[in-house]
Amino acid sequence: MSLIKFGTDGWRAVISEDFTFENVKIVAQAIADYVKSQKKKLKKKNSEVFGRKYALVVGYDTRFLSEKYGELISCVLAANGIKTLLASGPTPTPSVSFSIRKRRFFGGVMVTASHNPARYNGIKYKCHFGASAGKDITDKIELLLYKSKVQFMDKKQAIAKKLLETTDIVLPHLAAIKKYARLDLLKKTGFKILIDSMNGAGAKYIEGLLQGTNNKVTTINGARDAYFGGRAPEPNEGILESTGKIVKKGRFAVGLATDGDADRLGVMLPSGKVLSGHKVMTLLLLYMLEDRGMKGGVVQTICGTALIDKISRAYSLKTYETSVGFKYIADVINKKDILVGGEETGGIAVKGWLPERDGILSAILILEMMAKRKQSLTEILKKIDASYGTYVYKRLDLRLRRDKKKRLLSALKKKPFRKILEKSVVTIKSYDGFKFIRSDGSWLMLRPSGTEPKLRIYSEARNEKEALRLVEFGKKFALKI
Repeated sequence: MSLIKFGTDGWRAVISEDFTFENVKIVAQAIADYVKSQKKKLKKKNSEVFGRKYALVVGYDTRFLSEKYGELISCVLAANGIKTLLASGPTPTPSVSFSIRKRRFFGGVMVTASHNPARYNGIKYKCHFGASAGKDITDKIELLLYKSKVQFMDKKQAIAKKLLETTDIVLPHLAAIKKYARLDLLKKTGFKILIDSMNGAGAKYIEGLLQGTNNKVTTINGARDAYFGGRAPEPNEGILESTGKIVKKGRFAVGLATDGDADRLGVMLPSGKVLSGHKVMTLLLLYMLEDRGMKGGVVQTICGTALIDKISRAYSLKTYETSVGFKYIADVINKKDILVGGEETGGIAVKGWLPERDGILSAILILEMMAKRKQSLTEILKKIDASYGTYVYKRLDLRLRRDKKKRLLSALKKKPFRKILEKSVVTIKSYDGFKFIRSDGSWLMLRPSGTEPKLRIYSEARNEKEALRLVEFGKKFALKI
C-alpha cells in the first residue's frame, strides 16, 4: 500500500512508482466520498456552497498519460453518481478554476504536477470558489483514502447515463480574459514578443489572444511534449537561461514563459535576464495601482519580498503574509479586499479575476503595462529601483533526504542563528521553515519543500553579491547537518 499524502498543493508522486492507475483511482474515490459527504450543504442556505451544482470539472496537463488519469478520475466520480465535466484536451489549471466558478460547480480536479520534472504527475483538488483546497479539506480527503471500495464506470456508460460530459473548458476562460484585459492598448504597439510555453498547457493561447493586434508574436515549445524537452517546466532563472538567450539574440521586447499547467509566469527582459517572481508581482501590483487605478490589500507568502512591503507602505495598503502555498493566499483573497496576491515563483492573482494564479492573464497584463506607459520593461524597472531601491532575490533548491531535513529543522529550532555573515539577526519567523531577517533588512530562509525531496534556500539583499553569499551560507549549514 503506497503512501498517498497531500503536500503544499495536492498530491504529487513519480509516475509508475506511486502515481499509478490504481492509486489515482483510490484518490478519486476518496474525493468522491468527500464530495458525497458534503452534498447536504448544497441545500443549506447558511452554507457557503448553497445553490452550487452537485458536479465537478476535471482537467489535465500535457504530462505522460495525464489524459488517461483525467478519464479514470471522471469515471470514478461518475460511478459515484457525481456529474462530471471532463476537459476535451490539455488544460491550464486556471481554466479549471474558471469553469468551476462560471458553472457554479461544487469543485474540480486538476491532473498536474505543475512545475515538477516530467517523471512526476499529481492531483489538485479545487474548491467551489476556484482555488486549491485548504488543509482542512485535503486532510478530510486523506482520511477517506482506502476507506471504501473504488467504484468505476466505463466512459461510454457514464456518457450514456449523462453523468459524464466532455467539452472544451479553455475557450470560455480565454473569452473571459479578453473581457478583463484591455487588449485595445495592444492594438498598435508593434511589440516583438517571445512566448515559451515550456511544452505545457499554455500551448499557443497567449499568441491567440494577441491575434488582431500588430504585435509580432513567436511561440516556442508550444506543442505537447510529455518530457518538456528534457527540462522541468518551471519558469525560473536557471531553466529559462536558454530562452533568455533567444530573447536577446532575436531582439525581442519581452519574453514570457508559462509553467507546466500555465498558472505561473516567467518574464525575460530584452537583455535576456530572467526576472524573479517577486519582480513580476511588483510590476503587476504597480500596474493595478498606478495604471488601472485600483485599490486593495496585498498578500504574499513568508518568502515574499521587502520591496512589496515598501510599496505597500508608500500607498498605505494593508499587507498580509501566509505560509508557502497558494491555497493560503486564496484563503486571504476570499476573506479580505485584496488587490494582488502572489508568491515568489511567479504565481499571481489580481482583483476582479480568480482567487487563483493565472500565467496567461499575467502575461497579458505585463504587456498592457508596457503599452500603457509606452516604456520598455527595462525602463519601468529602472524607475522602480530609483523610487524604492534595489532588491535582489536568490533561491537554491538542494536535494536533501527526509531524515536530514528533519535534523536541520530540529537544529534550527534548538539553536537558531543570532548572527549571519557579520550582521545580527533581528527577526526570526518559524511558522513555515525558518526565515532570518538581518539588521539591514536582508534575509535568509531555509524551508523543506512540501512536494519534493528538497530543501529550499532563499535570500534577499540589496545587491546580488550579498544575496549569493547568504544562499551559500545556508547551503554550507545544510550540508553539515
